[in-house]
Amino acid sequence: MFNPPPEGKIKEALLKLSTEANELYLNSQVPVLDAVPSPLEFYRDWVASNKPVILQGVTKHWPALTKWTPDYLRARLGEKEVSVAVTPNGYADAPNGRYFVMPEERQMKFGKFLDIMEDPDSQPGIFYIQKQNSNFTEEFSEIMSDAAPEIPWFSEALGRSPDAVNFWMGDERAVTSMHKDHYENIYCVIRGYKDFILLPPTDSPWVPYRAYKPATYKETTPGNFTIEPSPGEEVPWICIDPLNPDFVSFPQYRHASPVCCRVKAGEALFLPSLWYHHVRQSQGCLAVNFWYDMEYDLRYNYHKLLQSLSWLREPR
Repeated sequence: MFNPPPEGKIKEALLKLSTEANELYLNSQVPVLDAVPSPLEFYRDWVASNKPVILQGVTKHWPALTKWTPDYLRARLGEKEVSVAVTPNGYADAPNGRYFVMPEERQMKFGKFLDIMEDPDSQPGIFYIQKQNSNFTEEFSEIMSDAAPEIPWFSEALGRSPDAVNFWMGDERAVTSMHKDHYENIYCVIRGYKDFILLPPTDSPWVPYRAYKPATYKETTPGNFTIEPSPGEEVPWICIDPLNPDFVSFPQYRHASPVCCRVKAGEALFLPSLWYHHVRQSQGCLAVNFWYDMEYDLRYNYHKLLQSLSWLREPR
């Protein structure tokens, strides 16, 4: 009759896994490549090994790098209605108390949004264009020719086109809470910079989750937001914020190995699938990212097994 190993043995094995990953193949800093490798080299060295890297030269031929000034964007898009996420605290799609709170989604003219970016205190709330439904192709087609609908060499490496292309612009107070995606992600910064905190999938045992009731922010009077519960099942989400010192209340996180990097204008970050990431930005930062669905192969099976072995999930 099989007897499962005691919890201490499981923890010992998980610690060994994350330690060996850091010693054997992960980098203590995100490498920077000054030239784009061939599709085969990139797939072999970065995608297959599931390692992040910053690339210079990916967008050097994009007119957007010089053209996307506030005046140009206002001239091309000023009267265009776009989707904007609004929150009271900068945290959209993030826990707040016992709720997982989505932002209030507003339709507004892009010119009005630019006014707010230039004078953030002119309007209550924190504004961020962050709708992740391929909004670049759906809402910003007027400026697509300044960038690209896909990254050709990366599409060749993966053997497919992107599943979504997203446009990002927002307030420096807007924060993307820590999470992971099932996408291979090329994140191209056009103006300003993005700061990433990254954790490899092998750190999964040290990343605590809780289940939160779904909700949405709603501005009831200028500057006053309520949290309105939404129907639906509870949302499992990471319950730590690396910017908040309260995360020390989760001692398991001390075993994690966060890597920080800044991606500047003209650079692109390859963010591999299943890597945890937390993101901040400069005021009015502009970026475009390309999501390619990951291969649900043995790597995915290993990750799900690792999650199943991790006893650190918070009780519901």
